[in-house]
Amino acid sequence: MPVPSDLDHLVYAVPDLAAGVAAVAALLGIAPSPGGPHPGLGTRNFLVSLGESCYLEIIGPDPEQAEPARPRPFGLDRLTGGRLITWAIHDHGLERRVEGARAKGFDPGPILPMSRQSPAGLIEWRLTLRPEPGGDGLVPFVIDWGKTPSPATTSARGCTLRALRAEHPDPASVQAMLGALGVELEVARGAAPVLVARIATPRGEVELR
Repeated sequence: MPVPSDLDHLVYAVPDLAAGVAAVAALLGIAPSPGGPHPGLGTRNFLVSLGESCYLEIIGPDPEQAEPARPRPFGLDRLTGGRLITWAIHDHGLERRVEGARAKGFDPGPILPMSRQSPAGLIEWRLTLRPEPGGDGLVPFVIDWGKTPSPATTSARGCTLRALRAEHPDPASVQAMLGALGVELEVARGAAPVLVARIATPRGEVELR
């Protein structure tokens, strides 16, 4: 299936940030760009552009921050290895998208303002956030960058996202949530929830999951 047109970014979560970034760099043949810390959340990220409007986020515990008051997002505190844990779509009509999904029986969660310091300065955005990601992470959260340029335009280049698919023990339940959100994604039956991205790199096509 083609890449969803409103795909914003893929989230690759790692328990050790330095090791995770090194592993992704070795796989893609591209050195990820430093993103920045997420104050209070205990996390930091690195980024790789996957096209004009989408990118890969590598996120893990920030060794320069104190332990956060609450668990780190994306289940980082429970991870034993890196994996593609969820993804995001972008929509400037964030409220409209959320209201439409709720009317169809799926609640994307509250809309929260976020910000972080990047090498280029302060960047700000809004996103939806559920306590537990929909469909075991296979249903995307929604983000609105407002006036902030997409990180896809400022991150390390050289890779292109070719395809995105998913597997789940109950694909029909995931498709129902995706449909309520207005998102198309191939979801096949599988033993466990998994996202699989096919990426063109300087070293040829690779899969990240």
